[in-house]
Amino acid sequence: MENAALLNAIIQNAIDGIITIDERGRVESINPSACRLFLYAPDEVVGNNIAMLMPPPDREQHDSYIHRYQRTGQAHIIGIGREVQGLRKDGTVFPFRLAVSEVQYSGRKIYTGFIHDLSREKKAEERLREYAANLEQQVQERTQSLKNTVDELQIAKEEVSQSLEKEKELGQLKSRFVSMASHEFRTPLSAIQLSAVLIEKYASQLNNPNISKHINKIKGSIGNLTSILNDFLSLERLEAGKVEPVFTPFDIVKFSEEITEEMQMIAKEAQNIVYQHTGTTSMVSLDQGLLRNCIINLISNAIKYSGEHTFIEFNTELTDDQLIIIIKDNGIGIPESDQKHLFEAFFRAHNTGNIPGTGLGLNIVARYATLMNGQIAFESKINQGTSFTLAFPVKA
Repeated sequence: MENAALLNAIIQNAIDGIITIDERGRVESINPSACRLFLYAPDEVVGNNIAMLMPPPDREQHDSYIHRYQRTGQAHIIGIGREVQGLRKDGTVFPFRLAVSEVQYSGRKIYTGFIHDLSREKKAEERLREYAANLEQQVQERTQSLKNTVDELQIAKEEVSQSLEKEKELGQLKSRFVSMASHEFRTPLSAIQLSAVLIEKYASQLNNPNISKHINKIKGSIGNLTSILNDFLSLERLEAGKVEPVFTPFDIVKFSEEITEEMQMIAKEAQNIVYQHTGTTSMVSLDQGLLRNCIINLISNAIKYSGEHTFIEFNTELTDDQLIIIIKDNGIGIPESDQKHLFEAFFRAHNTGNIPGTGLGLNIVARYATLMNGQIAFESKINQGTSFTLAFPVKA
């Protein structure tokens, strides 16, 4: 009795469903778990054919399966187990794993079915399949997107290569043009300049102020054209990477005094370039040609953009680790809105008016300074003048 009670307690509290049927397929017992799975009360199932818990086509084939097994002894489920579907009372179908065992009891055969609900597992598998399918679709889309990007990059690469080739051809053409133009212009300009000097010499005896006036105009025009050519040539050499600084030691004071004397000759009437040096030493090591271009360009701008009867300050200062060059004028100044573009090639401030210039000078100065490991800075206010500062590191 105790064993029977224990067995009954196990069956009644089992997690999986347990159903027993006789040889004709009629239900003899059903445990609570099976009732919950199929949504039936025990008395609605016991005594009825087990086929009531099966959806088509298993419902129609079940009895023939039992008869065939009893006749041939060949089992398709008994002792093997397989995945099947069950039919609930409300008409819904659910998957479960069925294991069937055959028991000989009191001279008759009883078949016990153990039912393990697979609904959760199937839902998880379905979610996994959906996730895998979605992931595969995303991979395909990303792969296609990546392929499209690679194709676009290849096309862009080809376009860039073609553009670079054209740019290279244009650069070579520009270089040839600048060289040709500078040669063709310089020859007549030199002849004109020599003729102007000779005219001035021969006309000095005539003592006619108009002759000197026009000769000075010729000289000024020649100077402007020569300056333009020099700017274009300098830019062309910079763009081509042909400018390499050569550092040599020299006396910055003597160097600056020579430039001051030279620039004073082209200054406006009563314009005075005042040079001053600060420091106990004067020897530096820089590229004299590049530095000379920088200083002459800045002093030329000071002359151009300042009026007559003004002072242009030209200062050099040599410390233990720096050479500082300051060129300051009291001219028209640079509008604040233009200052951020000041070192761009071909840029000219809006207040320059008819004052000649290419807009290349400061760009060239900044690039020359960089080549010598230097820096350029400035301060400017409208109608109050401009101050440029060049700073170069020096070795002790």
